[in-house]
Amino acid sequence: MPARPPAPTGPDGPPSAVPARLWRGLDRYRPPGVDAVARAWRSPVRGPWLTSVLGAVLLVTLPLVIVTGLLDWIAYGPRFGQAFPAGVGWLHPPVFDWPTRPAWLFRVTQGLHVTLGIVLVPVVLGKLWSVVPKLFDWPPARSIAQVLERLSLLLLIGGILFQIVTGLLNIQYAYLFGFDFYTAHWYGAWVFTVALVTHVAIKLPRLVTALRGPGFARTPLARTRPEPPDPDGLVARRPRPATMSRRGVLAVVGGGALLLAALTVGQSVDALRRTALLLPRGRRFGAGPNGFPVNRSIAAAGVTPAQTGPGWRLTVRGAGRTVTLDRGQLLAMAQHTAALPIACVEGWSTAQTWTGVRLRDLAALVGVAAPGSARVRSLERAGLFRQAALQGNQVTDPDALLALRVNGVDLSPDHGYPARVIVPALPGVHCTKWVEEIAFDG
Repeated sequence: MPARPPAPTGPDGPPSAVPARLWRGLDRYRPPGVDAVARAWRSPVRGPWLTSVLGAVLLVTLPLVIVTGLLDWIAYGPRFGQAFPAGVGWLHPPVFDWPTRPAWLFRVTQGLHVTLGIVLVPVVLGKLWSVVPKLFDWPPARSIAQVLERLSLLLLIGGILFQIVTGLLNIQYAYLFGFDFYTAHWYGAWVFTVALVTHVAIKLPRLVTALRGPGFARTPLARTRPEPPDPDGLVARRPRPATMSRRGVLAVVGGGALLLAALTVGQSVDALRRTALLLPRGRRFGAGPNGFPVNRSIAAAGVTPAQTGPGWRLTVRGAGRTVTLDRGQLLAMAQHTAALPIACVEGWSTAQTWTGVRLRDLAALVGVAAPGSARVRSLERAGLFRQAALQGNQVTDPDALLALRVNGVDLSPDHGYPARVIVPALPGVHCTKWVEEIAFDG
């Protein structure tokens, strides 16, 4: 057998030796205290199994958060330039006309996006706790492949923490970060998604292997022992005696998730509204039959009683015609009643019974038999709520209304008196209040 030819060499020796020398060189410059920090994490329950269980939960649930976020962006009508953010360049996903059926569609997608994002906070923190010793490894990586892996991990951890923190602050109306939330949340979500896909592609085989191993969840505290050493170094080198079993860790994480669910789900379930203690935006109510959440009051909108008083008129435009109607004339038209939900971007929603004039009847009044779109303008003159565009299917839906009454009584000023738009499955921000004008396009 002929002898194997010698490996080509360069000025620094064989190519395979270059990375090894680089890592050894980095090892000489260990940051002070890094070993002490790494040794401080000595829990015997850390290991591939616990990390994989928490990772599997996130692997199932995080795609739901991502997909519902994309769907909600589409629901805001990007073709009208009113999605948040509006200009996303080549990150523009495929869009379609947002359907009006089922009527609770946006209520579910937005509620699931926000609620699940909150409920997963303990799982994310538990997953980070299970791998935190790895963050203090030195050198950070010992091969090019590990460099790429650690980079994806950095983007993954940074991305999910950024999304959680900014999302929670947005829900609380606490814009402490000084930049546009919607733009940052959108691009942050893309960074996180790419990092997640990369990390899953690298770690999925080890996750599957670890989950196929012994079922440590049934091991009581007295018999809790460290797992065998693993290639990723998740198992503590010098573990302390166990103070909590693995099933205890999972119970703490699961209990935290259930507690957050109990304190959040009331935002989307009317019967549990008063239990939504963590989300105060949905806990401001009107009075009597108007006693459901108010996201933006008439005072906050800058609309005055004089504007909504007896002198108020609705202007309807289309097909070259203009019709002006007062509230009495609108009440004299054919009235339609529908039980419809209204959902806000922050996650809260409510279902109420609305009565008013069908939008398609108003379109017919100015000679637009088959409206392709409509633009609704509010008395409010500033902000995101001053006007909204509606798709053709949203105008022609039989339950799409210019609502004048709710739950059998007139709308309160905070809920949009003298008239507001309500459309099935429409984001709440586009259910314009204090409507002044509707322009229909054929």
